[in-house]
Amino acid sequence: MSVMAAPRKSPDELRERATRIAVEARLDPVTRSGPFRRVGEHLGIHPETLRNWVVQAEIDEGHRPGTTANNADRLAELEKEVRELRRANAIPRSASAFFAAGLDRLPR
Repeated sequence: MSVMAAPRKSPDELRERATRIAVEARLDPVTRSGPFRRVGEHLGIHPETLRNWVVQAEIDEGHRPGTTANNADRLAELEKEVRELRRANAIPRSASAFFAAGLDRLPR
């Protein structure tokens, strides 16, 4: 049975540096072609990972439509809170159903 390793989170400095270099390379007409592969190989980052970082940076800066990282984090927190509240609400609901069923069985 093979076990997949958890994704490795890159240091913020590496992410920021790689993103900045790739964006600058895309703006320069001489280096515009293939910057993700070139910069990724140079810094030891998979080109697709670097492309995702650049896209997210563009979204966060408002240059591209999409969900910002802060909004995505907040949305994840809210979804977790909703799951916890639904679970907490299910406990009294099932307890009341259990006790109501017991009351139906009592002789009158």
